[in-house]
Amino acid sequence: MRNRPDKDGTHRGAFERNKKKIFATCTTCGICGKPVDFSIKYPHPLSPCIDHIIPIAKGGHPSDIDNMQLAHWTCNREKSDKLMNRTMEKQGDEIVSNRVLPQSQDWKKYRA
Repeated sequence: MRNRPDKDGTHRGAFERNKKKIFATCTTCGICGKPVDFSIKYPHPLSPCIDHIIPIAKGGHPSDIDNMQLAHWTCNREKSDKLMNRTMEKQGDEIVSNRVLPQSQDWKKYRA
């Protein structure tokens, strides 16, 4: 099994640099739109992580900052490798979006 390009040396450096930029400048989950608390650490479901907007499995670039967004770990796991489509009301153009996923549970009550 081959490693993903953002996990091995191919794109790892660029991924890590862009991850630091996103963590320094973003505060809300790109999937659910709720605030991300950076004091919460993995493996807590609300811990911060990076989501690829267009999943690598669907041809998304592994380290392009325009394809990366801040997310809760659980939101990212729910989204998995799905592409979410939503129609723009004004222009009628179809755009790729993953901001329409609901929260399935209240993870604030989670205890590891």
